[in-house]
Amino acid sequence: MAEAAGTGDDTASAAPSPAPDSPASTASTASTADSASTRAPSRRAVMGWAGAGLALGAAGGGSVAAAVTGGGDGGAAVADGAVPFYGDHQAGIATPVQDRLHFAAFDVLTDDRAELAALLKQWTSAAAAMTAGREVGQGAVDGLADAPPDDTGEALGLPASRLTLTVGFGPSLFEQVAPDGGTKDRFGLRARRPEALVALPHFPGDALDPARSGGDLCVQACADDPQVAVHAIRNLARIGMGKVSVRWSQLGFGKTSSTTPEAQTPRNLMGFKDGTHNVAGDDTATLNAHVWAAAGDGQDWMTGGSYLVARRIRMHIETWDRSALKEQEDVFGRTKGEGAPYGKRHERDTPDLAKLPKDSHVRLAHPDSNKGLRILRRGFSFTDGSDGLGRLDAGLFFLAYQRDTREAFIPLQRRLAANDALNEYIQHVGSAHFACPPGVRKPGEWWGQALLG
Repeated sequence: MAEAAGTGDDTASAAPSPAPDSPASTASTASTADSASTRAPSRRAVMGWAGAGLALGAAGGGSVAAAVTGGGDGGAAVADGAVPFYGDHQAGIATPVQDRLHFAAFDVLTDDRAELAALLKQWTSAAAAMTAGREVGQGAVDGLADAPPDDTGEALGLPASRLTLTVGFGPSLFEQVAPDGGTKDRFGLRARRPEALVALPHFPGDALDPARSGGDLCVQACADDPQVAVHAIRNLARIGMGKVSVRWSQLGFGKTSSTTPEAQTPRNLMGFKDGTHNVAGDDTATLNAHVWAAAGDGQDWMTGGSYLVARRIRMHIETWDRSALKEQEDVFGRTKGEGAPYGKRHERDTPDLAKLPKDSHVRLAHPDSNKGLRILRRGFSFTDGSDGLGRLDAGLFFLAYQRDTREAFIPLQRRLAANDALNEYIQHVGSAHFACPPGVRKPGEWWGQALLG
């Protein structure tokens, strides 16, 4: 699934989908948490390094401080397996894609702007700690015996596992639809809503479940260990108890797109290579042109951020598995084994679009068919049991980042929804849109500070 509509590979780099205070403990202040990067390594961090066969300080730049304060894009992991939290852009976007995902959308329960800001400060401090492989607050065992521990503890002893946490703000945070059809400006943010943060239109074939769509806030946790990713979302949800509630969440495995083109291209659950021509995480020119919001694009607080579209795409696995190989390859316009475009020998050969079936996914989604538009994809497969009729509830959880959704995902998805042969085998059942602000540049700053501060 590389492109915007469903599962694909050459997306206009669009696809169906393609950095807090301590938690409940009021004894831990924001200043204490924000200065965590200067503290000695925790037992969890030491155990993690030891488990990885690394001696402290053995590799240059492998210190806790380096892990927490490095990289402008939150990109490369240092020797201890930690991805830098602080930088110009949030990690988890152009960062090399990890193996596991836990994505959660939240409803904000409070109408108090100061409480919302305080929560985001807490989340930022906790995120900086967890992405560096440290416990939240006083940890799981060092707190008061008669109070719940600050950290839930299931990641004790585990390395950072390249954990990244990426936050986004949904349209409903700026304008909430009231029961009478009007809108409510809960936090005084209506005038600061980016023009690009539109309500996504209904596309042909959509069968969206409201319980799997929308959200005031989102957090994307990516890691190479599923327990590390789940631990991160669990602790942020716990910190936010009473102020936010989880609206919906999605676990993902087996990345279906990559930001590292030198690595082997992953395959989706349809068995096809996905993300062959995705935006590379080190392609600064393309990222600036198509992924990062720039000064002058609209709201200044979004400069350096990106717009995220999340789509849960159900695959009709049983129907696909009974389809002939030739039919499957015609749907994509690529061979299943090598992943080569029709008429070519190798996966990364430039496709001759005129030789591909007119309704093939690659032909419709390729940048050359869409005036050069690009999307950065970070899709993951999912399998959530069965649907009660013996059919797998499985597919692609599509994540696409772009500079302006109005000029990228929306026109691309319209084209795919109307013409793509792949539509016979997929259906979009969940949808959300978020504005992901720029990165937190240094300790003491927090997610959304330029918006709410």
